Parts: sequence; C-alpha cells; structure tokens
Amino acid sequence: MSSVREGPSDELLAGWSTELEAVLYSPEVEEAINEVFPSSNPLDKRDFNPVEYINELFPSEQSLAGIDDRVTTIRVQINQLDEEIRTIVRGQADAGHDGRQSLEEAHEAIQELFGRIRNIKEKAEQSEHTVKKITSDIKQLDNAKKHLTDSIRTLERLRFLITNMDQLQVDARGRRYGDVTTQLHGVMGVVEEFRKYQSIPQIKQLIDRLQSLQYDLGQQIKVDFEKAFSIKGAPQGTKAHLHDACLVVDALGGKSKDELIGWFVRLQLSDYEVMYHDSLEGAWLDKVDRRYSWMKRTLLNYEEENKIIFPETWAIPERTIVQFCEATRSSLTGLMRSKAGDLEVKLLLYAIQKTTAFEKLISQKYANSQYILSLAPPTPEPVKDDKEDKEDEEEKPHKKRPDSSPFMGMISRCFEPHLSIYISSQDKSLFELMDNLVADIKSKGQPLPSSDGSGVVMSSAADLFVFYKKCLVQCTSLSTGPALLELTELFKKYLREYCSRVLTPCLPKLSTTTSGKLSLGSLRGAGPADTPPLSKADLLTSCSVLCTADYCLETTQQLEGKLKEKIKLTLADKITFTTETEGFHSIISSTIQLLVQDLENLCTSAFNAMVKIPWGSVESVGDSSPYVTTVGSHIRNTVPVLRETLSSARKYFINFCHKFANVFIPAFITHLYKCKPISTVAAEQLLLDCHSLKTYLLELPSVGTAVARKAPPSYTKLVQKGLERAELIIKVVMSPHEQAEEFISSYRKLMQGDTEVNNFHKVLEMKGLKRSEQSAMMELFRTKLLADGGADSAHTGGSDKRIQPIKRLEKLMRF
Repeated sequence: MSSVREGPSDELLAGWSTELEAVLYSPEVEEAINEVFPSSNPLDKRDFNPVEYINELFPSEQSLAGIDDRVTTIRVQINQLDEEIRTIVRGQADAGHDGRQSLEEAHEAIQELFGRIRNIKEKAEQSEHTVKKITSDIKQLDNAKKHLTDSIRTLERLRFLITNMDQLQVDARGRRYGDVTTQLHGVMGVVEEFRKYQSIPQIKQLIDRLQSLQYDLGQQIKVDFEKAFSIKGAPQGTKAHLHDACLVVDALGGKSKDELIGWFVRLQLSDYEVMYHDSLEGAWLDKVDRRYSWMKRTLLNYEEENKIIFPETWAIPERTIVQFCEATRSSLTGLMRSKAGDLEVKLLLYAIQKTTAFEKLISQKYANSQYILSLAPPTPEPVKDDKEDKEDEEEKPHKKRPDSSPFMGMISRCFEPHLSIYISSQDKSLFELMDNLVADIKSKGQPLPSSDGSGVVMSSAADLFVFYKKCLVQCTSLSTGPALLELTELFKKYLREYCSRVLTPCLPKLSTTTSGKLSLGSLRGAGPADTPPLSKADLLTSCSVLCTADYCLETTQQLEGKLKEKIKLTLADKITFTTETEGFHSIISSTIQLLVQDLENLCTSAFNAMVKIPWGSVESVGDSSPYVTTVGSHIRNTVPVLRETLSSARKYFINFCHKFANVFIPAFITHLYKCKPISTVAAEQLLLDCHSLKTYLLELPSVGTAVARKAPPSYTKLVQKGLERAELIIKVVMSPHEQAEEFISSYRKLMQGDTEVNNFHKVLEMKGLKRSEQSAMMELFRTKLLADGGADSAHTGGSDKRIQPIKRLEKLMRF
C-alpha cells in the first residue's frame, strides 16, 4: 500500500502532465462538452489526478495482482476511442467537401439570378421611355388646359370685382347699407385673392380704390350717427338704418369700428362728466350713490332705445360701464385727495358700501360677457394637494366668486389709501371695548362658572371675537390688501391687551422665586407656612381663566387661517400670531402651576406634621397616619372641583395631574429623609403610608366620581416609579446594619446604584446611628465607590472633598 501511495516515477508523471496539457480546454468549452456529452468517468474530469485514480484502482498490494487485466482493458478502450475518432474525422472531411460543392452551386445560381434581374430592369427602362414619348403630348395639352381655366376664372373674378365695386360705390352713395354689407363681404373676399398680384398696376389700383371706399364708408356712417343722435328719440326706421350701418362697420372692422364705438361711449357719458364735475357739490362722497343711479338709468335707456342698433358682440354696455368706472375712480381719487380733511369714517364707509354694491351688481349682470372676461388678467392656478377632495375640485369650476370679476375694485380701490381712517376708528372702538370689559370685571367681579363646567369661558372673550368677526367681514368687503394687514396688527394688539388687562388680573399676582418657579407664598406676600389656600371661588376663577385662554388660543389660530385665506396671496406670509398664541400658552401654564402650587402647599403642611411625629417611639402598625388622611382630604376637596370645571379642557386637567405628581413625590421624599430616627415598626408604618399615598395619586384623575376612570398610562408610570423610590428608601432603613458591608451592598442594590454620599448619609441618620457608626459607614461606602470606580465629584454632594484628590490621582494613573 505504501509503495502504491508513493505514486509513479517523476518521468512518468511528467509524460502524463505533457499529454494532459495537450488536451485541456477552456472552462467554457469544458462546460459545453459536459452539456452535450455528460460523463461520470473520472478520466473525463478536468481536475483528473492520475495518482489518486491509481490509488483508487489498487488500494492494497494484493490488488496489484489484477494490474495486467486492468491495463489490457484500458488499451482496448484506447483502441476503441482511436477508431471512433478516425471515423469521425473521415466523416467531417467528406462533409467539408460536400459543403464546398454546395457553396459553389449556390454562387452559380446567384449569378444567373442577377443576370435575369438586370435584363428585366433594362426592359422596364425601355418601356418607361416609350410611355413618356407617347404621353408627352397629352401632358402639354393638360398644362395648357389648366392655365386656360385659371385665366378664365381669374378674368371672371376680376370682372366680378370691378362690377361689384362700382355697384358698391353706388349703394354707398345711396346709403343702402343692407346691400353694401352683402357686397362688401364679397368684394373683400375677392380682393384678398388678388393681393398676391399687387405688382400689376391695374390690380394695385383696384385695391387702393377699395381702401379709399372703405374709409369713405366709415366716415359717412359716423356722420350719419352724429346726425341721428343729435336729436333724441330717433324714429324706428332710422334705428334699422343705423343697425345696417353697424353691420357695414363690423365688416370694415379695424379703426372704423373702434372710432364709432369710442364716439358712442363718450356720447353716453357726456352728461355724466357735466353733472358730476369735481367743482359741483353733488360730486362729493355723500352723494356717490347718485352716480351709480345715473349709470343704471343710462344702461336701462340703452336697453330700451339703442340696443337694436348695435350688434351684441360690440359689448356697448360693458364698454360704457368700464369707461364710467375709470372716470368715477379718477374723479373720486382727486376729490378725496383735495378734501382729505373732510373725510370721516361714516362717510367713507357709506361711499365704499355703495360702490362695492354697484360693483357686485354689474359683476353679476355681466358675468358671462366675453369682453369683460378678456379684461381680466390671467391668474395662475394654485398647486393642488394630492389629498384634496375630488368633490371640491368638481365644485370649484361651477362656483364663481363675485370678486373674480374685473369690475370688483375697479372703482373701490380708490378708497384704499384712505382706509387708515377706518382702521383708526376700529382701534378706538376696540380700545373702548377693552375699557368696558376691564371696568365690568372691576365693578361686578368675574362671573364664576358652575361646578359642572358650564359658563367656564368668560363672556368677554366671546364679545371680543364677535367684534373681530364683524371687523373682518367689513374690512374684507372694503379691501383685501394692506388695509387688512393693518387690521391684523390691530387684532394682535388687542389680543395682547386682553391677556394683560383681562385674563392676567383675574389670577393672583404671580411672581417667581430665584429658582424660576411660581410661588404661591409670594403671591400672597407670605411664606408657605402662612399662605392661605385658594378658596373654591379662586379655584373656579382660575379654571375659568385657563379655559378662556384655551378658547382664545384656538380661536386665534382659526382667525389666523381665515385672514391668510382672505388677504392677497402676496401678503399672506406676513400674517402670524405667534407672539399672541405664546401669550395664551403662558397664561395656561401659569394657571396650572398656580393650582399645582396651591395643592402642594396644602400637602406640604401635612408633610411638616409627618416630620414632627416621633417615629422612634412607634410601637405598632395601625391605619394610615394622620398626615396621610390630611393629604387625602385636601385632594378630595380640591381635585373634583378642578376636574368638573375643566371637563371641556380635560387635557389641561391631565397636565395638572402630571405636574402635581412631579412636585408631590419629590416633596414627600424630601420630608421622608427628615424623619429620624425610624424604628423597624415605624418603617413598616411608613411603608403603609407610602402605599396609601400611591393609591391617592393613582386615583387622583378620577377621585370623587361615581364611575372610576382609568388614569393615563404615562401618569400611572410616573406615580409608580416615583413612589417606588420612597418605598426603597424605607426598606433600606428597615435593613439591619450590624454587618456594614452587607448593609452597603443591600443599599446599593435597592437604590439601583445610587452613589450620592449625601443620600446615604441621610439614610444613616434616619436609622438613628451614632456619629461614630455613621463615620465608619461613610468611609466604607466611599471606599467601595472608589473600588468600583462609580464615585464622582458631582455625586459626593460637594461637601466631602477628601475623595477628590484620590479621584484625580486615580484618573491620572488610568490615563
């Protein structure tokens, strides 16, 4: 076996390697061969190893006895393969010979086909040449016929043009405008065909003659109109004659039509310019409605007398109104500039009201006029949100806003520069309203809401926003430009006034301590010990202020959105009520803090009583301690009033509960540290008290209700986590301290890694240990902190500085 494993000689392996290298193919060829001729024979593998193959055939020395048979078998296989290869090679040689012969035959067939095609092409060219010779005479005859037909047609249309132009001239002189219209359309259509022949003198002469005739017709018709309208009440026949003349002018188009329309519009407004000249008394704003009445009568007269004369497409009424509006705006602008001292708010509002009413009237009457629509500037469509309702998109094309007409603002925009008078008037009215609100509160006092939550929002807030709504509606009817922006600033001013003059004075005079927190004691001018609690009336008033501030906050946000919707798009970004909403937020926060501080002070008095209890002499565990009962009594007396009054603003009541729990629990823990010494029985009593306080806090959102309502999960988690620390402190106090290391380990485990030395010292004092025992405990505690690397100067309370040099040295060694 070992001799076989050594393998064949190097010369034999080298020979095999050479032969193997001669028959190796690329991986792609090998893969293709495997797909066509799959084989499991190891000799066909690309990575064939002869040594491994021989070892597989002859695994032992005994197996070498059959080597001659194996060699004979392989030689037979080799001979068979050689024979197959020779047969295949001979077959491929014969196939190559047959392929070359077939290719030569194909070349000969192609050459023969190419010759036949060339002969066919030559014969086709000969046939085409013969056909051209045959049809050349026919083409000449066709061309001659076409030119002759065009010539006859042109001469016929030229004869028609000359004849009709002569007749047109005769009819024009005879003022037979009905016939003129028909002939004019025909003549102008023919002339358009001859314009390409203007280089011919005769054709140019005809075109010039027609232009001269058109000018003469326009001037003649204008004279006819001037004569007809020089006297009032033209006869019916004259109107029909003028109608035909208008049809002629419509056919003439261009300058003649514009001149006639302009002349008639000026004629319509000639009396207006005289009756309402700037120097006359009737032109002032107090009689502005007479202007619009005159225009209405003029339009009515046109409908009755002259509508049948002018084509509807001329839009004579619309053109007249546009000229009237421009003349009126110019006149009023000059008058108000020259008499600015005589302008009053009532007079200005009266004039604006009458003007906007007239603009709305004519906008509705001529809403579908093509002439008016052509005057409106193109407005880009706003980008629609993908989430916009399809119903709104379907309704918008069918709903036309009246202020989308070009008539809206055509006159009334002249009042915008003077709207500051209106804004000043509203400023004065709002100032008086604010004074009245303040005076009512001072004289009558703030009406208290009922305990069921009704009437919790002050009526003064509703009065203020009702006035705002009236001002907004009135101002948007006057202007949606800078004047509305000025009114917005006025709204913001008196929202701030309402905060400072109405809402804030209803609360106690708040101040802040050095820590920045609200202090009820500072409100009353006394310390926490002698601070009287808020009465039920004070609680109701505070809740009323809170709900009113919330109402003002929401309504202010709605007011901001409505103003941005009404004002011009270019000014919408300038509207913001951020400062005002922050003011209402501040009042809400201050009120909640006030209520929290009041209840906290009541509970603090109970905690002070807790500290005074001789905990070291407690001999048995009974019901809850008196201070716990006092805390529960304060909660039951205060919280239900707040909850019922804040029923419309429950989110603020929940906020109150969160804030109260955040101050109650630290206050309880602070006073708990002050209870000393505490015996084991006293610690058990404190655990019972702690559990009772937890129950009070968990039931705080629903205390006093017939149906218990589950507290929010965030609030429940806050209470449980906060009072859990108090329970752990009490359990640490209950732990035996005879084994100092075990006590410290128990402390650190229960207190979840608390490394503050001051807290540990407070626990030792609660246990009532002697100073020597405390010193030993403290030293051991510091040593363990240093060993664990958990102490830090920020956690040592700052009073014990002996550890700081060691800490610095330890940090330097680590570095």
